[in-house]
Amino acid sequence: MKLSTKSRFAVTAMMELALHYHQGPVPLVEIAHRQQVSLSYLEQIFSRLRSAGLVRGQRGPGGGFTLSRPPEEITIGEIVAAAEEVENQELRGVSGRLWGLLSQEIFAFLSGITLAHFSQSPELGKLMEAEDKGGRTVA
Repeated sequence: MKLSTKSRFAVTAMMELALHYHQGPVPLVEIAHRQQVSLSYLEQIFSRLRSAGLVRGQRGPGGGFTLSRPPEEITIGEIVAAAEEVENQELRGVSGRLWGLLSQEIFAFLSGITLAHFSQSPELGKLMEAEDKGGRTVA
């Protein structure tokens, strides 16, 4: 399992969708602005998330993206796998097998954490609200 910047942006964007789950679609341009990432890069990530069935897009005025399932049903592992387009590769040698086992453990751990786990955190909600008001928060 590969954890990259792409995974980080995917998880953060999905967290925004989870926080706005009952408020309707969230435009990608808003997410791109808050995450300070290019819209085209985020579009690439969302193309993968949509292909994996994790998000739905709505076109037109008031359009954007929503989660395809409730936040309680989407795991961080699914998001990372979709963003990275995880492939099962045969790893050779002791080192390759070790990293393969480690990747499986990481994926198992991430698969046990849902978006709801974090989106229901009062602390995260406050941080996201501060970003919504126009300021980037510093952790």
